[in-house]
Amino acid sequence: MLGLLVLSSCLAGCVVGPDYQKPLISMPGKWGSSKQAKAPKPAELSNWWQRLRDPELNALVEEAVAGNLDVASAKAKIREARATYRQTAGTLLPSVDGSASATRTRTSAASTGTSAQISSQFETGFDASWELDLFGANKRSTEAAKYGLDAAGEDLRSTSLTLVGDVTSYYAQARGYQARIALARRTAASQRETAALTRTKFEAGSSSAVDVANASGLANSTEAEIPSLETSYAEAVHRLSVLTGRPPAALTERLKRSTPIPTPRLPVPTGVPADILLTRPDVRMAERQYAQYTAKVGQAEAARYPSVSLTGNIDTTALNVGDLGKNSSIGWSFGPTLSVPLFSGGQKKAAVEVAQAQRDQYFVAYRSSVLTALEDVENAIVSLAQERIRNGKLAASAKHYRDAASLSRSLYQSGTSSFLDVLDAERSLYTAEDALLQSRVAIATDYIALNKALGGGWSGLIDAGKPEVKDTNTGPHITTSNRQLAQQQ
Repeated sequence: MLGLLVLSSCLAGCVVGPDYQKPLISMPGKWGSSKQAKAPKPAELSNWWQRLRDPELNALVEEAVAGNLDVASAKAKIREARATYRQTAGTLLPSVDGSASATRTRTSAASTGTSAQISSQFETGFDASWELDLFGANKRSTEAAKYGLDAAGEDLRSTSLTLVGDVTSYYAQARGYQARIALARRTAASQRETAALTRTKFEAGSSSAVDVANASGLANSTEAEIPSLETSYAEAVHRLSVLTGRPPAALTERLKRSTPIPTPRLPVPTGVPADILLTRPDVRMAERQYAQYTAKVGQAEAARYPSVSLTGNIDTTALNVGDLGKNSSIGWSFGPTLSVPLFSGGQKKAAVEVAQAQRDQYFVAYRSSVLTALEDVENAIVSLAQERIRNGKLAASAKHYRDAASLSRSLYQSGTSSFLDVLDAERSLYTAEDALLQSRVAIATDYIALNKALGGGWSGLIDAGKPEVKDTNTGPHITTSNRQLAQQQ
């Protein structure tokens, strides 16, 4: 027994299986689309949405983080991971159970040959057990649970990152639809004025019925765009409401008043590619999951080695309560249990191979998440840069079409230009101005995508310790169903 205790002390820190080492991944020195000669500035990821300069958006982001249901679910996963870790860590410690019993016995007269006898017996004691964990099965299990807790924390960060990006994106879209609706209404009103002018000229004999029909048709065509835009706007607002944890129509009145499309401050510092290993929560979560399943390989490997546990109990039994605890009433037992896996038909070896294959899957998933993150950033950088160029061209185009529409209308009123010139100019102007508004929304969306790709999310505190459901009356009590059953009886 003494030798076993000495051996267990020497092997207390022994574990089997691979020790986790964070993988080294070769990263590019700079972004492929970067043309800067000097060192890039670090990405400014903290509260990046505030650089859109919209107080209403800032308020919605805070409300969404507080009320979003996906965030609430991610917080519950953290609480689960914490409890799992504590539960697993408990296997490293001994367990002790207490018991007590009292027995009242009546022996019949027929069985004793004399009068009936009544006796009492009282017993109390403790049972204890402790798995020595010689080869680290429980240590590896606890290690895996700790990595799982880390992964749950990164999952919450990833969820909040996605949430902030979605709220900002849908808000920009909603403001964009409002601007496009207002443009369509202004354009349709102008086209109605042109139609009225054409009708007046027709009545005066200086225009044709075809011109009147074309003018009215163009106004109706523009007005037909409004219901579709109104639908898209309503869908964006409904989605914003749900993202903040409210019913779909909760923000309808609040966002009814139009405000400008959010315009970001550009350019956006992007740092270097290696930064995403630290800033992207999905990459960090994939790395923690890889670490978790590396520890599970050791857990499976330890099952192939012998295990030793110590069990013991001490109890006291007496006919009278006052005699409990006396030396003559105390009994005890103590001893080790050795379990050696001799033959399992290859199951334990196969379990190790299963764990290794799962570990490899998560390693590949980690590498894939890094490549995906790099791709996201590269795409967002190119998209934002090209959209800014496109926006400049669209702004120039809209200006020229605006001048052309004004000139053609003046010439038509003076009778020196045909109505077809007016019709074509007004149609082209509306198309150009609508495209310009869509481009402004696209710039905001690309700005959002770039910050998300760089790992920018909610940097404030999120309290994951508060349960969503508050349990009451959790102690011993009679349930409603039992109470009703008792009343029926």
